[in-house]
Parts: sequence; structure tokens; C-alpha cells
Amino acid sequence: MNIETYSDLISAAAKQAEPQRLLFVFAAAELPEGATAEQIEQFQRGEGGVLTPVLCVDKLPDEAEDFEAIVAESDRTGMHWDVAFVSAMSGRGGMPSNSDEAEQPLKMMMEQIQAGMISQFLALSRSGDIIQLY
Repeated sequence: MNIETYSDLISAAAKQAEPQRLLFVFAAAELPEGATAEQIEQFQRGEGGVLTPVLCVDKLPDEAEDFEAIVAESDRTGMHWDVAFVSAMSGRGGMPSNSDEAEQPLKMMMEQIQAGMISQFLALSRSGDIIQLY
């Protein structure tokens, strides 16, 4: 299935053979340490910078059907973010993974995002639009 919208993601998760748990890592766009004048100018145009994970959460698909509710929940933390990265983990034997089992994969996601290894994750803007990052 081609995922073009957040709703497509939720639908795809529901259609998997094993129940899914969605993993969300929210990241803030920032200037890199020691940024050059050119990097600062690019960043001010909304280009470049680095993405720093600031918040993470795991949800079952039926707990995450409405992206606006996810944004509202994240806003209550007081942490600013610009991009949400999403991945999924499969359950076993017809049972979804639990939040404890999601802890290590979430940490690994955060490390990968910090290292710029983001191609395996779905990236969403704050408005829920799928975005491509280069």
C-alpha cells in the first residue's frame, strides 16, 4: 500500500497480519553548533539545520487515528517540535506489543534521527502532511 496521508498510515497499520504499535518521535529543527553565515541564512528560509528529537510516544493505531489529537497531546508537554517521525512495530500471536517493549525501539529511533538516518521513517509536518526531507 502506498502511504500518501496520515489516514493511509492508520489504514495500513490496521491491515497488517499482526497488530501494530506506532512509534512517534517528535523533532525540533535547529541550527547546528558553529553554524556558518550561509547555514544561518538557509535556516531562516526554512531550509537546512539539524533535527533534534525532543519527545517520543507509542500508540496503538486506534489511539492515534486523529493526528490533530496527537499534536494537541504533544503541545501539552510544552516541547516545541517541527517534524514527527513515525514507525511501527508488530505484535506477536495476535497481541500488540506493549509500551515497555516499545521503549528500546523508540530510543533507537531517536539515535537514528540524531545521526540523520531518517529514510526508513515516515515524516510528518505539524499539520499532518507527509513530507520529504533531504
